[in-house]
Amino acid sequence: MLEYLRNASEKPVAKILISILAFSFVGWGVAEWIFGNVANDNTLVHVGDTEISAQEFNLEKSRALAQLSRDEQRAIYTDTATQNAFSKQILTKMTTKQMAENRADDLGFVVSDKRIAHEIRSFPEFQVNGEFSTLAFDTVLNNSGYSEAAFADVLRGNVLRSMVLGAVGVDVPVPEFAVRAAYDARYGEREIEYATIKYSDFDVAAPSDEQLAEYYKQNPQIVPETRNVSYVIIPAEMSQPDKYDAGYAIAVKFEDDIIAGEPMADAAKTHGAKYVDLGTFDRDNRPVDKVLTDTMMAKIFDMDAELESEMIETNDGFVFLRVNKITPSHTAKFESVKKSLMGDWKRAEQKKQAYVRANEVLTDFKSNGKLANGKSATVSRTSGAPTDVLVATFRGDAGEKSIVPSSDAFYVLNIKDSIAPKMDTKKMADLRNEMQTMSKSGIMDDYNSFLMRKYPIEINEKIFNRFFQN
Repeated sequence: MLEYLRNASEKPVAKILISILAFSFVGWGVAEWIFGNVANDNTLVHVGDTEISAQEFNLEKSRALAQLSRDEQRAIYTDTATQNAFSKQILTKMTTKQMAENRADDLGFVVSDKRIAHEIRSFPEFQVNGEFSTLAFDTVLNNSGYSEAAFADVLRGNVLRSMVLGAVGVDVPVPEFAVRAAYDARYGEREIEYATIKYSDFDVAAPSDEQLAEYYKQNPQIVPETRNVSYVIIPAEMSQPDKYDAGYAIAVKFEDDIIAGEPMADAAKTHGAKYVDLGTFDRDNRPVDKVLTDTMMAKIFDMDAELESEMIETNDGFVFLRVNKITPSHTAKFESVKKSLMGDWKRAEQKKQAYVRANEVLTDFKSNGKLANGKSATVSRTSGAPTDVLVATFRGDAGEKSIVPSSDAFYVLNIKDSIAPKMDTKKMADLRNEMQTMSKSGIMDDYNSFLMRKYPIEINEKIFNRFFQN
């Protein structure tokens, strides 16, 4: 064969073919050089200048799965939402660790091999009778899926992160006056009196058409955009390659038919697929259907009318959406909402009269010092009066008099006095610990925000979509 090629290489036609072949190889190499081997890019996330590969993510995910119970593993494998949440938790943990390690590298922190050896020897899991055991070390690593080098890298990363985050993770002392002020604010009480003027206490006659029409001008009702939607699903067991391929082949044929102009329902019948008419709905009132996930809804309300979607892979098969009709949002015609306006108008009129009465009660109270139908109470921040009254009570100052609006009433409120709480050493200690924890969390959050700005996280969407299902 080689001899034949040598002999034929001197012929003109052969020289042309060889030139084309040589150019193909050169073009291939140049393309790879130009595009940076994009086709083989397996980076899942960039954290600053550092990469986290898909293989690293899969390995970390496998280790985390191995530590779960069978029931927990089953929940992850059988539920897409649970699987996505678990995967995002792993990815978040990896990116957070990488940011801290990047910072350690920028600061010039170094962890010696001697330090790593000391850390390994100090692990109780690697000791037998108080001494380091090579057998125990190898056994634990084999069961955990770590090589010796990989485990050493994990330890090195842990030490580096502790160097970076240790200073911002210590308890922050809270000044005594701040603890006392928070204690007084949380456990203090107040003496109040308040009168209740309910909307329902006022009778209102039926409105005229003119009154309703005027009310509707001021309070128009907007009908949200609706879409009439149908879809076709080609069922397939997506986790089984053979059945996936078979379903995909049918989906391609179905797609060819609807591109050629065949109605979806007819094409579905031809290929034994399921056609579903979802009817008309808006964003906030979707029909009950397994296919209508949040991702699908977003896709539906991003499509144009009388168009089909591209092939969409779901856990249950291949789906094609169609938006048959779009009705834009619009102001409802007065006649269509006239009956429903009756109740709204009546309540608005009752509210007006209740507010007038509340102002009369407040004016009289300021004049003669007596609150008509008032009720006295000693209240805390969480009990003793209606919630809106409690909020206004602790927002105002002693001696303040005001009208407090609520969903079904107005309250005329008089804040009579503030009562300092009795000292409780346990509550004070608990509050101090709580405030220290909040201060530490605030510092950690600020530092984490700094790390995210310093080492921005960029996700490779193409690789990301392999691990996170819609």
